[in-house]
Amino acid sequence: MLDTTYISADEALRHVKSGDRVFIHGSAATPVHLVEALQNRHNELNDIELVSITTLGDVSFDTPEHRKSFYFNSLFVSATTRSVVNSENGDYVPIFLSQIPLLFRRNILPIDVALIQVSPPDSHGYCSLGTSVDIARAAVDVAKYVIAQVNPFMPRTHGQGFVHISKINAMVWHVADLPEVDYSAGESDIVQKIGYNIASLIDDGATLQLGIGSIPDQVLKNLATHKNLGLHSEMFSDGVIALIENGNIDNSRKKLNRGKSVTAFLTGTRKLYDFVDDNPGIRVMDIGYVNDTSIIRQNPGVTAINSAIEIDLTGQVCSDSIGTYQYSGIGGQMDFIHGASLSEGGKPIIALPSQTNKGISRIVPFLKEGAGVVTTRGHVHWIVTEYGAVNLFGKSLKQRARALIEIAHPNHRETLDHAYYTRFEKELIM
Repeated sequence: MLDTTYISADEALRHVKSGDRVFIHGSAATPVHLVEALQNRHNELNDIELVSITTLGDVSFDTPEHRKSFYFNSLFVSATTRSVVNSENGDYVPIFLSQIPLLFRRNILPIDVALIQVSPPDSHGYCSLGTSVDIARAAVDVAKYVIAQVNPFMPRTHGQGFVHISKINAMVWHVADLPEVDYSAGESDIVQKIGYNIASLIDDGATLQLGIGSIPDQVLKNLATHKNLGLHSEMFSDGVIALIENGNIDNSRKKLNRGKSVTAFLTGTRKLYDFVDDNPGIRVMDIGYVNDTSIIRQNPGVTAINSAIEIDLTGQVCSDSIGTYQYSGIGGQMDFIHGASLSEGGKPIIALPSQTNKGISRIVPFLKEGAGVVTTRGHVHWIVTEYGAVNLFGKSLKQRARALIEIAHPNHRETLDHAYYTRFEKELIM
């Protein structure tokens, strides 16, 4: 008979001791109830290292009472962790998303306790990691102690996210809505234009990878007449639902997982979580598989859509920091940019508005001091703004600069022209 004994979060978190490294399940699966119970022990604990990628929900990691007890070592920075990561009480590990499981499996970052959120066990005793298999699969496999927040609102997803209750050391029943994100809320005229420009590059039969944000969601709205699209993406949101239901995404041309949409995590609204629940057409997989370049390249026409903070005139892409301020992370951008470039007919795309909300150009002569280069100028291909799309692959430094100036905001083209001539053709302005 299956042992489904549930205990309180306070009782379960008693197992955590000072000096432990604690993994926190991420994105829509963030186990907020368990995190709060852990934080309530701040007077009893010292030197607790927290590791995670994106966390969502009503939880804070940078409060005065927690700073002495908890240190957040982030593997991908998000709004809930940004302030602490950029303080003396946190840090960031630069790493490709595809390689994070290796940190756990090779004992580089051994996990003492894993805090996860799962669906209730089925009749065979299997829970599901639900919306986020990503790096959680490896964390659960190697953790010395696993504490699960069991939530009937967590969808049961197919793929690699099943965890038998015999692997779970403590189970806490807690019913709560999953965190929701509506990317359509960021829609604007500029985003619509960028989405249209990207969609014009996508061929029938292409395999899509979608990054985070409103731009990928807008791209999907422009694909209603496309046919035989595939989906192999580290994440997706609500925008794919209509395309799957209408048959635009049927995964019929893919060489791997034909007929199935593949992802590592899902973030969206309740509509999305209900859509993927027990849906055999969706496979939620280990990020080490989904983001493996050797896997990505096997599918045809991989079109990878990712964002950037700024790009310099030679094609260096900064996507994770604002100068020295760590804003997000490397994530899976390079996994898919490189994978798409090796796919037959693939199109690696970096998309960004031509300027910030404050009117500062995102296409710049030089990246800010301390900025991190996520996509190198040797890997970059397509760059898209609301003013058009250019392919930098095979272009010289001068050719790249001229192409990028063409899709910069008109208010900044004169300044960029001057930077071009100062750098490349000094004799013309002497």
